Amino acid sequence: MGVTQHGRTDRLDLADPTLREWQCTVLASDAETGIVLDRSAFYPGGGGQPPDHGVLLWNGVQTRIVGTRKGDDPHLIPADGDPLPPVAAEVTGAIEDERRSILMRTHSGLHVLCGVVFRDFGALVTGNNMDVGEARMDFNLPEVPVDFKTRLEELVNAEVIADRRIAARVLSRADALALPDIIRTQSNLIPADEAEIRIVDIAGLDVQADGGTHVASTAQIGKVAVVKVESKGKANRRVRVRILD
Repeated sequence: MGVTQHGRTDRLDLADPTLREWQCTVLASDAETGIVLDRSAFYPGGGGQPPDHGVLLWNGVQTRIVGTRKGDDPHLIPADGDPLPPVAAEVTGAIEDERRSILMRTHSGLHVLCGVVFRDFGALVTGNNMDVGEARMDFNLPEVPVDFKTRLEELVNAEVIADRRIAARVLSRADALALPDIIRTQSNLIPADEAEIRIVDIAGLDVQADGGTHVASTAQIGKVAVVKVESKGKANRRVRVRILD
């Protein structure tokens, strides 16, 4: 999960989530299947986090990237009608900074939410999804306190203010699964054949397997607004949040 090599592509997004521009070479280029790079900082999507948008620049030409198609390699999807860089072309990749940055803040905010609900309410995650600046997370939580929404927002933002360090590392499968409470989801979503597992650690709060991009500390998330708490079954609760500046 989230190791820094994906097929033929060196995953720069996982090595350095702050990287926004880099040089690379085109390995494959097709209007239908997409563009494959030897080095890419485009997050291809996964774990609820949407893919990055951005551009490829080559010989004074711009190709807009509007998504990613997964496969043995990450295939970048060009905007309809945009020119395609030829195979072997040297290009400059650039990520749309505002979109990536808010998605990183949103993803880290979800991890804080997960850590707080697990620590203070003993609930595991049953599902999640995020968009730019807003997200939802589902929990196995049969009993909901009357003041749950207000308490949860206060607890989450206390952890944001605490400025906890957020760091990622890659461990062997055995070492990762030996970590206490590493599985924060009701079902173990780590593929059985995954030899290395990427771990995202919010110091003193949350440690879990994750393949997404994150900010460097909880203070960079911004205020987390708990917008709504919904019942989605006998024991399933959905928490909707929004990230504020």
